[in-house]
Amino acid sequence: MLPPRACFLLIFYLLLPLSATAATVDKPHITLPPTLYAVPGVPVHIDYRNAVLGDSEEKYAFQVKCNLGKEDVKLRWTAIANDGDVGEHLLEIELRDSNGKLLDETSTILKVVPRDSGKDRKITLLMVGDSLTAATSYCVEVGRLLSLPNNPAWTMIGTARIRPRSPGVAHEGYGGWTWKSFNTRWGPEEWTMRDNKQRRARSPFLFDEGTGTKLDIQRYVRERADGNAPDFVTFLLGINDCFHADPTDEAAVDKTIESMIFQAEILLAAFRDALPDTDLGICLTPPPNDRESAFYANYKGNYTRKGWRSIQYRLVERQLKAFGGREKEHIFIVPTSLDLDPVAGYPENNGVHPNKLGYQRIGTGIYSWLKWRLAEK
Repeated sequence: MLPPRACFLLIFYLLLPLSATAATVDKPHITLPPTLYAVPGVPVHIDYRNAVLGDSEEKYAFQVKCNLGKEDVKLRWTAIANDGDVGEHLLEIELRDSNGKLLDETSTILKVVPRDSGKDRKITLLMVGDSLTAATSYCVEVGRLLSLPNNPAWTMIGTARIRPRSPGVAHEGYGGWTWKSFNTRWGPEEWTMRDNKQRRARSPFLFDEGTGTKLDIQRYVRERADGNAPDFVTFLLGINDCFHADPTDEAAVDKTIESMIFQAEILLAAFRDALPDTDLGICLTPPPNDRESAFYANYKGNYTRKGWRSIQYRLVERQLKAFGGREKEHIFIVPTSLDLDPVAGYPENNGVHPNKLGYQRIGTGIYSWLKWRLAEK
């Protein structure tokens, strides 16, 4: 059974014209979220390879204009703000070719928030995702950062609770899952054993209502989160939703992305209806490993780095369009697509799953967004 708002969304997406789908990447251009967030003492990065799509990103030169940070014209811009930098800072980027010709220019706002934002408060956090969340590493990093001085007391909720080495860390992250999985997956029992590991067979947000299953976030909070309604929910999904699209078929990629957005809207509507004051953070799908060899190690040529990168880039553009500017609905963009170093942040043999450094960068992005929201409330 769909929430009332989801019924409207179904009609809307069925009538959506092709012109409203993801734009074709026809020339090198920069894609940035409208806002970046930083906390004094916590690094923030823009890896240029994540901000532009082209045949060979290495041939481009970048220039960043901002009163904070340092730039490397080939690789990245990095800033570590001080307490005196609290406030908004304009950040402009120019993209040039090897001859110095200007190809594109754009800007974003870097918001530096006080390091004591949310101090002496209590917050509850739910993190929803796929195998990147199931790995738990970025969740652990969020917990570590929130445990530093000048932070709120925190509680994480989720039925996937972690080993004793990470006390208090929990989430709803499952390998191979999509937005649709959380809306529809209903196995014969709640948990199953596969490959000697316990696997969730049913969406934690679905419940049997006698006449069928229903997304019921209030019941989830009541029965599976000990009544702890989350103040913040983050969603890090998109890889499994779109990975299998044919990157050479533009229409197929657009259709796949639109299908994902439709499923995302169903789950967001369920949370919005049940928890109208909860902030919902949409994490931009991270870029892949920059090594083609890592994709071959995983997929033996069936999927390539270049193919997934082109899909992921268009997916991020569509996420920005679909979820941006919806702050009045308590829906926010979490800029997790720029910070991750696509080489140092990945092992040599995995195309889409980061190493410890990469997961830490994702955690930093979520933490900085949380601190901004705490500063605003």
